[in-house]
Amino acid sequence: MAISPIPVDQRVIDIDSRRFASIEKALVELITNADDSYSRLERAGVPVSGQIRIHYERHQAGAVLMVTDQAEGMSFAQARFILTYGGAHSTLARGEGGGRGYFGRGLKQALYGLGYGWIETIHAGRYARIELFRGENGGYLYDDGDGDRPVRDKDRTRLGIAENGTKVTIVIANAQTNISHYRSVVQSVANNVYLRDVLTRRQVELLHLQRGKTVERSGVVHYQEPPAALLLGPEQAGHFVHEQQAYPFTLTLKRALDVELTTRGDERTNGLVILSGTAVLDCQLFEYENQVGTEYLFGTVHCPALIDKLGQGMAIISDEREGLNAKEPFVQAFSRAVSAMIAPCVLAEREKLKHLEHASASGRTSHMIEHLLERMNRAAIQDLGISLPPAPTDATAADATERPAALRFTTPFYYRQPKHPFHVSLLVDPGQLAEDEILHFAYVLPDSLHIDPAPVELPASALNDRQRIEWTVVGDTPGSRGEISVRAGSHWAWCEMVVAEHASGHSHATSGHAVKHRTPRDHGELMFTGYEFRHLDNELDRAVYSPAERKILINTAAPTVQLYVDGRGHFRDTARLLLAELFMDVISDELARCAVEKSGRPGDVEALHRAKLDIIRRYGSEIHQSFLNA
Repeated sequence: MAISPIPVDQRVIDIDSRRFASIEKALVELITNADDSYSRLERAGVPVSGQIRIHYERHQAGAVLMVTDQAEGMSFAQARFILTYGGAHSTLARGEGGGRGYFGRGLKQALYGLGYGWIETIHAGRYARIELFRGENGGYLYDDGDGDRPVRDKDRTRLGIAENGTKVTIVIANAQTNISHYRSVVQSVANNVYLRDVLTRRQVELLHLQRGKTVERSGVVHYQEPPAALLLGPEQAGHFVHEQQAYPFTLTLKRALDVELTTRGDERTNGLVILSGTAVLDCQLFEYENQVGTEYLFGTVHCPALIDKLGQGMAIISDEREGLNAKEPFVQAFSRAVSAMIAPCVLAEREKLKHLEHASASGRTSHMIEHLLERMNRAAIQDLGISLPPAPTDATAADATERPAALRFTTPFYYRQPKHPFHVSLLVDPGQLAEDEILHFAYVLPDSLHIDPAPVELPASALNDRQRIEWTVVGDTPGSRGEISVRAGSHWAWCEMVVAEHASGHSHATSGHAVKHRTPRDHGELMFTGYEFRHLDNELDRAVYSPAERKILINTAAPTVQLYVDGRGHFRDTARLLLAELFMDVISDELARCAVEKSGRPGDVEALHRAKLDIIRRYGSEIHQSFLNA
């Protein structure tokens, strides 16, 4: 057996195999290699099948990946030559092809990074096999089998190659490699930026193996482009100038419709895929990368000169082989020209945001904001003793302030013995509730505190003439504590229940009427009933409080808010700290104003400033923390 070290510095292989090895990167390299081979045959006028077949067998601690084509195949000398390492030995550098993948490094990176494997190839009636593996001392080795031999029928049957072609097998034995599920592999092939162009002209199929037998087939894999409107093109002509010479390119730009795009990674769907010949060099938006107005834009740019210059030795690709080299003047000129062409479309997207009437947050963010507002409502009533007057009904406003609250417990504090059932009573004034109002009940109860009944919602219309809702509660364990809160519209009431060993066994209820001149801390009108993203027809106010609606309004016309609202009116979850700042400012301002008025000093600017700072010190960290933990 002819075992030899790979003819390159072993340290270089070690660094590259760790940096680039993954199942997805391996597939990019192997599929594009097969496509390059088919392309050479097509340029020579040879009919091709275009078939690229991938077998994937997943095990608990590893996997086997096989990629087979029916293209040129390789002679023994060619198969040994591809073991030479780096861009200087790639087909691109030799002027023999378009060159893609990792430009002379990818195949070996994939094999050594994932584990070990072998290359089997048939060309001109000859069969060759070369194994790549690591020695006991960690060295990178190969075994060429002492040469090739005539191909046999059983070789063709086993490999599935009728005439010429190549099969690469990789045994994924690296414990650090993520062993993907079969359908994840299919999805990664279908969505990979560097494979989309290949999938339009080749028949790529994945087969799922278990114990050597096929159990599932993907069929021919295609990339499903999102529904979109055409903005530029298709293939709109453009050019750029470098060193007084003009270079052409074509551009197609689209805007996705009702579909969220992926903005990063190899499965990115947002951005311009940059093609040169058959090579995919990058996916980006040049000067508008990661900027407002580009979230739903995607397309392609074809520029033949990029691959030509790369073949001439110009540093078109970054050292890490992960996209265009932004420091290269030729690439910079190309970038400026493409950016200028897409600029009107990006600016038009931004202009839409300026006239966005409403926006929305994700369900998770909205749920978090609701909890925050509930906490600050309780702080206003319980901590600061702020009680807004009930909204007037048919009576005068003055009379309305004298009326008992629409919702109130007979006592806010129940202190009872264990094992003794007791009643909790809520008094309701249906006349102050809208006909379609819903009472919402929330419970904070340990397992040792039992309550019956425990409704979550109750329509006000179901009360009929009742003005009282009762619960029976019993506590098993001394020290148990629970809460009940009830909300109907802007009305809110709350009570606390504590089980204590030496508490009284008798019920002690108040008269059920509000005590005059006493600010209640267990019921009242909510200051903050909700929030809304809304266009306020000015750019100065980022967020304001609407007393009439008792809502916090976030102004979509404010430039700093627009930065975090995408083109479809969705507030980005990544910008929650901006929301924390806006909510803290509005909440602290309104609570401070009410506190100053309550103290009999309305209009006192200094008192307002001190009160606001005090509220920020008291609740600011809690507000910010609630957004950070969402």
